[in-house]
Amino acid sequence: MESQTVEMPLRLLEIIEDFQYSEGREKIELLLEYSEKLAPLPEYLQKHHDSMDFVEECMTQVYVIAEDAEGGLRFYFDVPVESPTVRGFAAILSEGLKGATVQQVLALSTELYTQMGLEQVLSMQRLNGFSAILAHLKRIAAQRLDKPNV
Repeated sequence: MESQTVEMPLRLLEIIEDFQYSEGREKIELLLEYSEKLAPLPEYLQKHHDSMDFVEECMTQVYVIAEDAEGGLRFYFDVPVESPTVRGFAAILSEGLKGATVQQVLALSTELYTQMGLEQVLSMQRLNGFSAILAHLKRIAAQRLDKPNV
């Protein structure tokens, strides 16, 4: 049986490249720029916050929900403003995975941060939180495997 390679979403690849080209403090500044780009929850989700998943493994209060969009998935996050690095990572995933297929999400390494070089500038505790968020997205994607539209 031949294994198929699943390509990473183009936008996520572009974001990773931006981080690869930045050094040291620039990586943190870029992460903080993404933090400011995290879109607020759509109003219908603000009213139904209890329908969102809570990422228990992350020390920051992170809520996420996936919806079908653009032939794939779209992730919405709710992360406190007081947690800018986590908000930045959530914004990267939200933007980079917009329209990603279930297979593309499942193919991502839970240590995606290493491709970005973030282990050079952030604590292991923070990186574990990033891995937890991505692992949670992968669990959400896995639950959708039986749905024919994704």
